[in-house]
Amino acid sequence: MASNWDRLDPNLRESVQENVELYERVRPALKLVTREVLLTLRTMLKGTEVTPLFVTGRTKTVESFREKISRIEEPLEPGGPPVLKFPDPFRTLNDMVGIRVITKLPAENAVVANLIKRQRQLFDCRGDREKDIGSIESGTYGYSSRHLILRTIQNEAVKEYQQNYNPEVPPNGSYFFECQIRTVFAHAWSEIEHDIRFKAEDPRAWTPHFDRQFTATAAMLETVEGAFADLHERYEEVRSYWDMDGEGAAQLTPNRIRDVWRTLLPHVDRKVDDDWGWAAELMAAHGLNQTMQLAGLLSANRITEVRKALDHRYSPGPDRLLDDLLLWQYGTKHIDLTAEPADAGERADRPVLRRGQQAGRGHRHWIGSRREEHA
Repeated sequence: MASNWDRLDPNLRESVQENVELYERVRPALKLVTREVLLTLRTMLKGTEVTPLFVTGRTKTVESFREKISRIEEPLEPGGPPVLKFPDPFRTLNDMVGIRVITKLPAENAVVANLIKRQRQLFDCRGDREKDIGSIESGTYGYSSRHLILRTIQNEAVKEYQQNYNPEVPPNGSYFFECQIRTVFAHAWSEIEHDIRFKAEDPRAWTPHFDRQFTATAAMLETVEGAFADLHERYEEVRSYWDMDGEGAAQLTPNRIRDVWRTLLPHVDRKVDDDWGWAAELMAAHGLNQTMQLAGLLSANRITEVRKALDHRYSPGPDRLLDDLLLWQYGTKHIDLTAEPADAGERADRPVLRRGQQAGRGHRHWIGSRREEHA
């Protein structure tokens, strides 16, 4: 496959070759700039609220530099001579030094970008855009990457590079480079897609079927990425239930019980209505009024034991399962605290908490036998 350089008009080659030779001369100093900004970014992101999987950097190779600056644009006038897209590459190219920050989840991209942009004493952000190859608006799939154009401020490695580039101009330590922020899924997809599509040695071997396959894999990765994001969000929510300095101390209102229950036990929600007042009364009967206490009661191991002991004929709904969990935890005390007199009559605002003597004896037998097993 012919390269841009191979196809370049002979009249433009001299200019391109001069820039290539200059780049070869200054590239060792530019590699030191890459190393400097890479270490700065790694140090900056270490120990922050989000830790990237890894941060990498590269200095554009001479071959890649030559290929890029050999690109041409349409003539300024119809029938006119071709013109170089980057006639002054040292002023217009921002990707000779490139940094990539690879995150785990999509939400982390924005966090990383904001952390970097806040370090104004080190970098001046001169560009910030979301590069979508495939987007919701277009109805296509691809990968998404956050691209920052950053300018160094009074950087010593940059000053050395500038001295090499043009000793006659006083160095100012200011240099533009690109920082890409993307998830590990987007990174993997884009790397593989780039290697296959853009480094293909024979374009005649490419067919629309390959485009279709890339689109399909992008859609699958987006689904997986979304599932991991949902899982992480749910984990953070559940973890907050055990924080007594935060959500764990939140009072148990009916709505709070509903929300916690649906987070911890989304598969047990066979309620005929949305009234969680009875559940709140059951908890309050034992002085349980904080979120962490409910989270502890809804332990997976405890639920497994209760299900095994009772061997429910039908899967219990939230009210029944909560009642049984409290019975397992507190024994006959739970019956005494929540049972109503037989002649109390029904209350219109909630189901009746009435257990007959036979049910009470059955529960006591169950409690006794189970505790003997665990003695």
